[in-house]
Amino acid sequence: MQTTTRVAVIGGGVVGCSVLYHLTKLGWSDVMLLERSELTSGSTWHAAGGFHTLNGDTNMAALQGYTIRLYKELEEITGMSCGLHHVGGVTLADNQDRFDMLLAERAKHRFMGLETEIVTPEEIRKIAPITNTDGIIGALYDPLDGHLDPSGTTHAYAKAARMAGAAIETHCMVTETNQRQDGSWDVVTDKGTIHAEHVVNAGGLWAREVAAMAGLYLPLHPMEHQYIVTDTIPEIEARDGEHPHVMDPAGESYLRQEGRGLCIGFYEQPCKPWAVDGTPWDFGHELLPDNFEKITDSIEFAYKRFPALATAGVKSVIHGPFTFAPDGNPLVGPVPGLRNYWSACGVMAGFSQGGGVGLTLAQWMIEGEPERDVFAMDVARFGDWVSPGYTRPKVIENYQKRFSVAYPNEELPAARPNRTTPMFDIFSDLGAVWGQQYGLEVVNYFAQGTEPEYETPSFRRSDAFGATGREVRAVREAVGINEIHNFGKYLVKGPAARGWLDRIMAGRIPGPGRVSLTPMLSPQGRLIGDFTVSCLDETAFQLTASYGAQAYHMRWFQKHQDDDVTIENISDKRNGFQIAGPNARAVLAACAGGEVANMNFMDVRHSTLGMTDCIVQRISYTGDLGYEIYCDPMAQRQLWWTLWTAGQPHGIVPFGMRAMMSLRLDKFFGSWLSEFSPDYTAAETGLDRFISFRKNVEFIGRSAAEAERDMPPARCLAAFEVDAKDADVNAYEPIWLDGEVVGFCTSGGYSHHTGKSIAQGFLPRHRIADGREVEIEILGEMRKARVISIPLFDADGARMRG
Repeated sequence: MQTTTRVAVIGGGVVGCSVLYHLTKLGWSDVMLLERSELTSGSTWHAAGGFHTLNGDTNMAALQGYTIRLYKELEEITGMSCGLHHVGGVTLADNQDRFDMLLAERAKHRFMGLETEIVTPEEIRKIAPITNTDGIIGALYDPLDGHLDPSGTTHAYAKAARMAGAAIETHCMVTETNQRQDGSWDVVTDKGTIHAEHVVNAGGLWAREVAAMAGLYLPLHPMEHQYIVTDTIPEIEARDGEHPHVMDPAGESYLRQEGRGLCIGFYEQPCKPWAVDGTPWDFGHELLPDNFEKITDSIEFAYKRFPALATAGVKSVIHGPFTFAPDGNPLVGPVPGLRNYWSACGVMAGFSQGGGVGLTLAQWMIEGEPERDVFAMDVARFGDWVSPGYTRPKVIENYQKRFSVAYPNEELPAARPNRTTPMFDIFSDLGAVWGQQYGLEVVNYFAQGTEPEYETPSFRRSDAFGATGREVRAVREAVGINEIHNFGKYLVKGPAARGWLDRIMAGRIPGPGRVSLTPMLSPQGRLIGDFTVSCLDETAFQLTASYGAQAYHMRWFQKHQDDDVTIENISDKRNGFQIAGPNARAVLAACAGGEVANMNFMDVRHSTLGMTDCIVQRISYTGDLGYEIYCDPMAQRQLWWTLWTAGQPHGIVPFGMRAMMSLRLDKFFGSWLSEFSPDYTAAETGLDRFISFRKNVEFIGRSAAEAERDMPPARCLAAFEVDAKDADVNAYEPIWLDGEVVGFCTSGGYSHHTGKSIAQGFLPRHRIADGREVEIEILGEMRKARVISIPLFDADGARMRG
């Protein structure tokens, strides 16, 4: 066995073998895989082997499409069979909400180039004749759906990797991973120690245990999962071709042909977590005892949906564990705080996603960044606040909702409330209806009078519409107050802080007492952050950005940190409020006097409000006259009562995130992971106006940004007024022009200030013109829309800047 390697991949399931293959595909041949038993010894060997492209996240769907297309390439490279069965599949909808979800997914697929289609009950019976379509409205048909041989596919990955120079060591159990001072790793096994520059945790069922060797907790938990294979069924035996897959969300089941019978699996409600105290090292080739009791209701429902099952005998029962993350997506990428340690875990749908996970991780390791925004599976989407007590109930919830409708405004209840600010009880007493971001409770809106205390999930305008409108009007007509806990906040200090920020940020770094906006770019010029930078003094700067990107941004900062600069995540150590609206200045003046209230736009100052020492900066995401006021969380309640009391004569009203997202549409302000993400560049989104090409600094991404300055990108962000009915744009709806799809939406909603439905999205640069008429497909309906270039509120900035 070799004792040194560039990369040691731990785990020989389909994901580990995919990572190994993709590392060689992209040029690294000095790589090896370590497997404690035989390849496929974890979840891989007993997987049902199905694959599909349907996923609510478009980039995940694209990676699933890549995975499916990859299998033929593997067969050609290795001469091995993956046992491919491209039979197509239908996902059924038995109510309008499910059908709305399928309509939304079909719309996304249009600009992704996926050839899915909506089919009627009559067409379903032709495609999948064993299906009882009573009560079915329609379905989504995907010709790429299918299944394969899990073992054959995994061994094909392994052979392709070996052919390119990779080494695979089976029956080699890892017992320790110890990091050296230079960032490399000693991987201790029962066959000896291997010195590796990088370690990849692809441990599958044992990923938690492998992570613990490095002092790391990964939010993962295995769940028991059961599927049944029947004896021969006459209706299947009589077919000329193979029966397609059928996903029946109402019955929590998936079904496909297996031999001359059927294979049907369930995501049952009375589900069971497995290996609560850890996965035994000697587990691997066993199955769990049959448990028909927990799937009794699911089977009864399946008999009604697929009557042929009712008389079929059971050939075999496969009951084994699969590992899930709290939201059901994989955990992939460089682990924050651990140099050269990479995660490729929690890939529950290994044969739909394994190829995409391998490609993404290999690109990240070799090229420095993946080719697309993969935040939906980035291990950094969870912070150090996660714990087993949080993970397990969220995993159970995700399992139970695997086939449930995923609404854009849904707030899932498990493991909540988890993290709260000092304002939680005060806001709850004011009628707060809570959402969450990055584990933190965030107010969506405040229910007053008869307004709903629970927002009903919907693809259409929800029952929070009225409350949101009331809060928007309060901001625009008087003054609103909103907590700013859901900003990520960072303190950068040191004599070299300005120089470091000039290199990390593409924009201008402000002077003392001033604030600036700046994008943060990857080396390829992609957006990895949009920041507010406040210069508190020449050696201290406060940065603010998206709260949910804390671990993501800290990972980047630490990767590029200089020795004479300190960077501290103060997201939960500095809190406060924003006040916004025409009366905001009067409220601040009543608390702090005219000097602070008369600050210029983009000023920042230290001040005392009531008894509370604060940092006040004149800026607001509402696009109105407004101030952000930061303080020590220990003093936050006192600050609240100071502002709240002073605001009473001026009509102060609390507002939440639903109103905030409506207010920002009036100014066409973008939002992180909507308009701004690693999928896009600054020039595409308009953030290039904040890039300082005049500064004499080789900031990260400069050459790519300069190239786009000299040759503008083919697409650009635009705003639209939409002739919507009862549903507004959410994200990724296709934009039609002259009978073809030419772009897609990034976000949208209802502007309560103007009474208009607004969207933002990408169009070809040469097709953007004020008043240009397009159509936007919303839930299967073509809605007329027009390009608009003048903001709906305070178009000249007189109120915001005055």
